[in-house]
Amino acid sequence: MTTPETRLAELGLSLPQPTTLPPNLKLPFSFINIRGNRALISGHPKSAPDGSIAGPYGQVGKDLSTDEAYAEAREVGLSILANLKAEIGELSRIAGWVRVFGMVNSAPGYSEQHLAINGFSDLIIGAFGPEIGAHARSAIGTHGLPMNFAIEIEAEALLKE
Repeated sequence: MTTPETRLAELGLSLPQPTTLPPNLKLPFSFINIRGNRALISGHPKSAPDGSIAGPYGQVGKDLSTDEAYAEAREVGLSILANLKAEIGELSRIAGWVRVFGMVNSAPGYSEQHLAINGFSDLIIGAFGPEIGAHARSAIGTHGLPMNFAIEIEAEALLKE
């Protein structure tokens, strides 16, 4: 049986370490909140390979192109998967992706948020296949995001019993 981890490796992708916060940053929530068979995933930025927060920073349409934002949204997805794996053990425990909410720090007039967040959606469908990976999704533009992140993504997934 092919696992999501195997599919990621076949795509030439690897997970970073789970996200670690800088010592001066305290968050009153967890990145992954398991409730029964639901994994509620807080908004994530990208993590560097060592798990440190790595942005991306700035406005899409000004500091990043749509293609760069697409690639960064995929990297945010890998960070989410690393944190999920740390919480649930194996990504094959995911029974289905329910919803995705992608936020894009957008320059005035920028209107390709949907194309940027496709980087995340394409990653999830590629790693989990179309049945498990299919999800409802919104992609919105914002005037700003915490810490000047360019992309932030939150989601919900169902877990196998």
